[in-house]
Amino acid sequence: MNKVLKGMRVVESSAFVAVPLAGMTLAQMGAEVIRVDRIEGGLDQGRWPIGPSGDSFFWAGLNKGKKSIAVDFRKPAARELVSELITAPGRDAGMFMTNLSVPGWTDYKTLKQRRSDLIMATLKGDRHGNPQVDYTVNPALGIPEMTGPEDHEGPIASALPAWDIAAGHMMVSALLAAERHRLRNGKGQEVVMSLKDIAAATIGHLGMIGDALINDNERGKAGNALYGAYGQDFVCACGTRVMVIGLTAGQWKGLMRATGTEEAITALARRTGRDLNDEGARWELRHQITAILAPWFAQRRVEDFAAEFNARKLTWSIFRSVHEAVHQDPDLTEANPMFSVIDQPGLGCFPVPGHPAEFGSHGRTKPQPAPELGQHTEEVLGDVMRLSDGAIGKLFDEGIVQSQRQSRPVQSDARSAA
Repeated sequence: MNKVLKGMRVVESSAFVAVPLAGMTLAQMGAEVIRVDRIEGGLDQGRWPIGPSGDSFFWAGLNKGKKSIAVDFRKPAARELVSELITAPGRDAGMFMTNLSVPGWTDYKTLKQRRSDLIMATLKGDRHGNPQVDYTVNPALGIPEMTGPEDHEGPIASALPAWDIAAGHMMVSALLAAERHRLRNGKGQEVVMSLKDIAAATIGHLGMIGDALINDNERGKAGNALYGAYGQDFVCACGTRVMVIGLTAGQWKGLMRATGTEEAITALARRTGRDLNDEGARWELRHQITAILAPWFAQRRVEDFAAEFNARKLTWSIFRSVHEAVHQDPDLTEANPMFSVIDQPGLGCFPVPGHPAEFGSHGRTKPQPAPELGQHTEEVLGDVMRLSDGAIGKLFDEGIVQSQRQSRPVQSDARSAA
């Protein structure tokens, strides 16, 4: 966390990955991000992975540093309160992020009537307004068909929600761009994007659409090989699997020298008539290259070559599970200044990442835990909305708002929204 966006206020109504990630990113850059949630908890309140207490690591991870106000959306007074919060005055306020827009209430046209310079960033499932999640967008665009071992017949989905992550960061950049426009021109706007469009744009940028339309051969599965160049996994004598990359000329030459395979690789080039200084040729001859390198790794333990590989600045890594990584890799500990051990209520103490960027004008500060549901309700009503103590008390008495979680929410079905 840093303070580069100190003074900015963003209201967020969200679920799943992309928009919560966007809000958390803004919060870690110093913005005041206020989550508006149902009294019974948001859609993600109990999403896996969960701790022994039943609290969600998922929810805690994506809501670090935010404030939380819990509201009974079923009551008209509560909906009015949320509208007032989103459109509250302030030069650095009037910004709203959501993938849960409700027509006639939290849609841009309705909210703009209250604040003409409102900035609203909206994420949809697809451009038609249909619900989508990463696990539906990915197969629709063909990525699972090129994922997995070469001899595997079925599609393989990724455990990493790549399009959600891309969408979250695009929401951040879109909101900041709109805010810059407002600072220069005094005009607000709605920025609308869809998860599927973001994924489609990305595969287009990576050349996959042109490749599929212009070239005859369909790109298939390649296992752990690095597409279009040379990169491959090998099993070492100790049983550890390593990934080795020969993408650039320097990486490729360094790998040959470190493994003593220059002569064999030269003979392969001579035999095939291919120039293996060309990364495309290395891709096409990857199986022959792997056959040359595999015995070298099979005869050695990782500790036999790790120091030399590092001294030569080769690009390589061992394969780990997440459990192994958090116990073995210092980059996931406080040895990395991005991480700090914090006590997340309900889950315990563990290393938590701040924002990855180091801003020269603002030093790093310790990341903050995710809030309890409704933890900041009174603070937001008083300090942001400027309500009197009596008005706040009445809201609580009438059950319109809540300050702390009264019961553990039930996990909701994740298929109903984008």
